[in-house]
Amino acid sequence: MIVASRERPHHLAACLDSLARLDYPAYEVVVVDNAPVSGTTAELVRQRAEPYIRYAREDRRGLAAAHNHGLRLAGGTVVAFTDDDVIVDRHWLTEIAQAFRVDPGVACVTGLIMPAELQTRAQIMLEAHGHFGKGYERRVVDWRTRRPADPLFPFTAGRLGSGANMAFDRDTLRRLGGFDPAIGAGTVARGGDDLASFFAVLAAGRRLAYQPGALVWHRHRRDAASLTDQAYGYGVGLGAYVASILADHPSVIGRAVRLAPAGLAYVLHQDSPRNAGLAGIWPRHLVRLERRGMLFGPLAYGVSRWRTRGARPRRDAAGATA
Repeated sequence: MIVASRERPHHLAACLDSLARLDYPAYEVVVVDNAPVSGTTAELVRQRAEPYIRYAREDRRGLAAAHNHGLRLAGGTVVAFTDDDVIVDRHWLTEIAQAFRVDPGVACVTGLIMPAELQTRAQIMLEAHGHFGKGYERRVVDWRTRRPADPLFPFTAGRLGSGANMAFDRDTLRRLGGFDPAIGAGTVARGGDDLASFFAVLAAGRRLAYQPGALVWHRHRRDAASLTDQAYGYGVGLGAYVASILADHPSVIGRAVRLAPAGLAYVLHQDSPRNAGLAGIWPRHLVRLERRGMLFGPLAYGVSRWRTRGARPRRDAAGATA
């Protein structure tokens, strides 16, 4: 499994403690130190002195770049990803492995993300807006035969999970070129690398499984300033994600244009599945900030893609590495 971290040793230590308690016979943990400015992460891993924990350093800034570094090092047939501010349930890997085992067509598994604490108003607001919990029913989807009722699928593949709790068939993800380094936390595009990878798996004809038993707890940020930053970042990341999939999968541009009115309603209308229930919880100034970020997202993606040119193989429309 891959845990990317940057200058958060306290969070990382708690995450590694939870990984040490996993009820699974054999696994390795690759801690990827992303663009470090100190040696705290390296020292934390060194002090652990656990044979199943490996340390790697990735100097290119960005969560996707860190994940790609870990993907290159991963030795197992399945590679799982979580964040350094996450605590995993001890059955997490068992549930992930089960989802791959029962359906050979599955190439990506996501799981349930619950809040580690809800003690501040900022945390409560983020939990309501982020929709991290995707429900308690197992679901398996693909592009053709197991499509959900959602008319915007697969553009809304993020409704089935997010990057704090995801796992892939390693070889499939490698063939797809890994994660797009032009998007994701740590880049000017801010996010969307996880959603783009879900889309790529589906576009390649493979299945995505949501396994609610694969449970983790996420530490939401506690302060209002962080919430403001996240609201804008969500908007930028969403706009960048759309730009990324259109650039990597030009065959879907026509469909995206046809679905654009419904997509805008999904994002902007207060009663859409994305926004329902947020009235009185998510303030108007954060709504405006998020929408401003969405407008900037495609431009941010263009800038970031230029900066990361050559960092990742390009994919063809079917999702195979070109």
